[in-house]
Amino acid sequence: MANKILRSLAVIGALLLAGCSATPDEFDETAGWNAQRLYSEAKESMSDGSYDRAIQMFEKLEARYPYGRYAQQSQLEVAYAYYKSDEPASALAACDRFIKLHPNHPNVDYAYYLKGLVNFNEDLGLLGSLANQDLSERDPRASQEAFDTFRELVKRFPDSRYANDSRQRMQYLVNALGWHEVHVARYYLKRGAYLASANRAQAALISYPETPATEEALYILTQAYDKLGMTQLRDDATRVLNANFPQSIYLSGGPKSDKPWWQLW
Repeated sequence: MANKILRSLAVIGALLLAGCSATPDEFDETAGWNAQRLYSEAKESMSDGSYDRAIQMFEKLEARYPYGRYAQQSQLEVAYAYYKSDEPASALAACDRFIKLHPNHPNVDYAYYLKGLVNFNEDLGLLGSLANQDLSERDPRASQEAFDTFRELVKRFPDSRYANDSRQRMQYLVNALGWHEVHVARYYLKRGAYLASANRAQAALISYPETPATEEALYILTQAYDKLGMTQLRDDATRVLNANFPQSIYLSGGPKSDKPWWQLW
């Protein structure tokens, strides 16, 4: 009787050990799937909006089949899946990786576009948010990086299907970055940091000329120079303001509000 019990325990122990030694793939529904099936499942998950599952499928595909067109396409598709999953850091890393590994890939222009789009949407609504947020406390790095990426796309692939949209987004970003500089200049002006205010207004005029922010930048410059006692520079800035914006509200005493002029209409 004792021998039977010992044998039974030995069998149970062996089964338990066998179970413990099983590889993870033996419990994975995708075990044995080829690259095409993994890719199809990932694409189907993308279509259903199941981006987390799509990411898992794409990453398994690349891990198991690191070479070939499915692996390359997965590297690009997973970037979009991360973007849709609201994981911008992972999306940007995936875009950069694809660009580095496949600089001459037929779809590398899309990698640039997606990278720009991720950064663009990080700062989406920059102009509209000025009424609710002090942009002197906001880092415009994402906007600048988006602009640089779109510019690289347009430069390298002027005939890309994404080039025209990139140009439009670049114009938006230039305007937004100009407003950021002006808002910071205005922030300094209100707090009596006149030299800093003049420097930021000058930066807006030099870096972002012919943008909607130019009018207020010139006005801030006249005010900062006046407070600094730089009358000649103040008068020069006033003449430029008058020549370029003869109907400017600033020429009649400036806005009667703490808001920038473009929020007063």
